[in-house]
Amino acid sequence: MRNIERMCAAAMSLAAAALAGCSGGDTSGTGSVAFSTWGEAYIEEQIPASDLEDGWSIRYEKFLLVLRNVTVADRDGNVGATMQGSILVDHTKPGPKPVVTFDDLEAKPWEQVSYEIGPPDADTALDGATEEDRALLLGAGASVHIEATARKADVEKRIDWTFTIATRYAGCAGDKDGKALDGVLVTNGGTDLVELTIHGDHFFYDDLQAAAAKRRFGPIAAADADDDGAVTLEELAAVRLVAIEEGPYGTGSAGDVDDLGAFVAQLSRTIGHFRGEGECVSGDP
Repeated sequence: MRNIERMCAAAMSLAAAALAGCSGGDTSGTGSVAFSTWGEAYIEEQIPASDLEDGWSIRYEKFLLVLRNVTVADRDGNVGATMQGSILVDHTKPGPKPVVTFDDLEAKPWEQVSYEIGPPDADTALDGATEEDRALLLGAGASVHIEATARKADVEKRIDWTFTIATRYAGCAGDKDGKALDGVLVTNGGTDLVELTIHGDHFFYDDLQAAAAKRRFGPIAAADADDDGAVTLEELAAVRLVAIEEGPYGTGSAGDVDDLGAFVAQLSRTIGHFRGEGECVSGDP
């Protein structure tokens, strides 16, 4: 009987070791998760003409957004930690910006990670953004504000767009050390470094869902009805998607999107990613 007990104990020990190996580290004790955010070179530098189908280049002067409600939970939905407050960042300022760090989390996989881009409040912290930026978003009840200049040959167009739609990014997954991982992995005494990556090129996609979407600025430039060099969201709203000559603009399951203004507003909900190219499911908060 004792031999059987020893064999069972050995088998359980091997199983535990195998599970620890699969999870990527020691999952006893506690550890931390540190979230940062980065806008990549497309926002900090420019989107070069070579990366757009129609030869325009785009340089951002402001790229403001508010991050809030970063949350980690396990596969059963038990919440380990939730961010308090919010932070307004200007991603044109170089480098990653710290968002929130959760300490003393149980060392284990936390498969459900979510965060929101939503409007600020009077106590929203600032990183690279100014008091005037916060006042702008507060006054508009906005989540995202961008200013940019697009150029092609001797033509220049300005955009100054503000979006009030709040978006929750849930079920986030991405690559960690070359391996696919749902959420985050907390190891004993370790810190999982997680980047909430913002993709500034998404505002110029020609499809809301297709992986093969192309970047275009020509239809946006053509929407400048009064030819004053500034393309407004109101001018975009006057352009029917079916009237765009450069090719179809795909709306996927968003059946109520039929003009370029509504299309760009929906694109504003696709900018949030996870660990670089990792994906989340976007929806209402």
